Amino acid sequence: MIANVVIDQFHKGGPIMWPMLVVMITAVAVILDRIIWWTAHAAHREPAKLEEVYGALEEGNISAASAAAKDARDPVVKVLWHALNHHHASLEGALTVASGAELQKAGRFLVAMDTLITIAPLLGLMGTVLGIMHSFNAVGESGLEVSKVSGGIGEALIATACGLGVAVFVVLFYNYFGALVTKLQFEIETAANNLEIMLKTSKKPRAKGQPE
Repeated sequence: MIANVVIDQFHKGGPIMWPMLVVMITAVAVILDRIIWWTAHAAHREPAKLEEVYGALEEGNISAASAAAKDARDPVVKVLWHALNHHHASLEGALTVASGAELQKAGRFLVAMDTLITIAPLLGLMGTVLGIMHSFNAVGESGLEVSKVSGGIGEALIATACGLGVAVFVVLFYNYFGALVTKLQFEIETAANNLEIMLKTSKKPRAKGQPE
């Protein structure tokens, strides 16, 4: 019954509902992909391993820190591992490359979601224009025949409502996933700063008479 109503409203929305359907399906697919990715990301976090890396760095044991970070699934620890294996060449460059790769994975499809947020209301607006045109054409062809005029107005309203509904639905997830990316970026930057400080401290020359 509900499905019949939805299908009926879909057809009443006019031809613009077909590209709108493509936008809706794409939006749902992208959002599901991101939900699955962030769920796996949460399962891969390893705060204990991060503390183990910090502990080895505090002792000045870079090789032990690298060994602790090896094969980690936590993106923050992976960034540290990459930097620890390239700290002799360019620590800052290694951190930039590794963090960029992890943030690119985290921010995947955000641009697509932003595009969908823009396209959906525009399609709705186009449907509005087409519906009003149909109403005016009906007036010109058959005078003020209520059924034809109201059909064009209904088409306009349905298309507008769908466009706005899709945009609102997507923007909620867009902001949520964007906040998660920002949080991850902050965690990576914090870990990178801690790594730089610890490495600089471990490389400082010891004063004479200071125990090894």
